[in-house]
Parts: sequence; C-alpha cells; structure tokens
Amino acid sequence: MKTFSGFPSGKVRSIGLPEPVFTELLPLIDDLAELKLTLHVMWRLGQQRGKVRYLRRADLASDQVLLASLGDSPAEALNDALVRAVERGTLLQAQTADEKTAEDIYFANTPKGRAAVEAIARGEWPEELESAGRPNVFALYEQNIGMLTPLIAEDLREAEQEYPAEWIEEALREAVSLNKRSWKYIRAILERWHTEGRGDETGRRPSEADRRRYVEGEYAEYIKH
Repeated sequence: MKTFSGFPSGKVRSIGLPEPVFTELLPLIDDLAELKLTLHVMWRLGQQRGKVRYLRRADLASDQVLLASLGDSPAEALNDALVRAVERGTLLQAQTADEKTAEDIYFANTPKGRAAVEAIARGEWPEELESAGRPNVFALYEQNIGMLTPLIAEDLREAEQEYPAEWIEEALREAVSLNKRSWKYIRAILERWHTEGRGDETGRRPSEADRRRYVEGEYAEYIKH
C-alpha cells in the first residue's frame, strides 16, 4: 500500500467546496475514477479566475496529477469517468466554437455553467470563456512539474514578463512530454524559441507589444507583479 507522508508544515494553499458536494453529490458517486475526476476538476476550476470557468478535454488528458491517480489505463479511465460525471449531472459538456478544431469542454453544473452551455447551444460564445479557461502558469507548474518553491515562483514571474503566456504553457507541456520535468529545461526551451523562433505558423519572437499585451492587457489578471 502506498502511504501519504502527511501535509507539509507552514502555509498550505486551501480550496473551498460547496456544501452540496459532501451532502448530496458524494453519496451518489459509486465509481472511484469518477470520484477522483470530480474532486480534481473542482480543484482545477477553483484555480481559475473569471465569471465562467471550464476545462478542455485536452487539459484533463494532459494533467499528470490526474492521470497518475487513474490506474494502469488512465486514458480509458478518464473517458469513462467523464461520461459518468456528465450523465450524473456533475459536469456539463459542450464544444468549442471553432468547427475545424472543435473539442469537448466541461463546466461544473452551476448556474453560470448552465448559462454558458445554453448560450453555446444557441450559437453564442460568451466572451468570458477564453480568459476563464486559461489556468495560470503557477497552477500548470504544480500540476505537471512539482511543488512551487519561492525561487521557482520568482522565475515564473520573470518569465511572464518576458514571454507570452501560451509560450510558457507550451514549453511546459513540451518538457512534460519529454519527461524533462524541471524549470531549467523549460527555461531553455523558451530561450531557444526567443532566439530561433518557435517554428510554428508565425515563427516569430515575442515583440515588446506582445509582452505588454500579456502583462497589461487581457491576461493581466494572471500576472502577479
């Protein structure tokens, strides 16, 4: 049996859950993978900001913390758990607006979640969704790399001043896919892209305007100065 070493000393980040989770929802859940998914999704949504919060299937399928909890066949277990959570009514499922790259997205079954799904069904795309769905880089680091130390947190803040948010997220995911789980490796990817370009459809370096847009513009709420 794998054991838990206990909660660390000092200040530990906490999250709040609605009381009906414990009084109404948990007594209904009879599948372990569904239970793990439900609690994990609520944790992930709790880390987001904005009026409407959601997760993409790709976010969950690449979440190493979640996958590590789902046994020997995590992809299959994740699919089954998502189906069960949607059928139970815990999560609401919709699709992104872009038909060419449409993908499933999931909301908690809250008034705001229901309103968002109803709007999407009418062909409307709530403006709040884009910023709400983007987790900050601190959360991504903890979910995929490891514990966030003060030194790493300071490095991440500096990186947010230098690079667009999607660069940091993509570099982090690339490091995870190569099993190079260290900030040193992620930083090396970012520096290479800055010098040589990303090699994507734009292939360009981030301009000062790009950096200012992320620091002061639509993603300013995710930047801690």
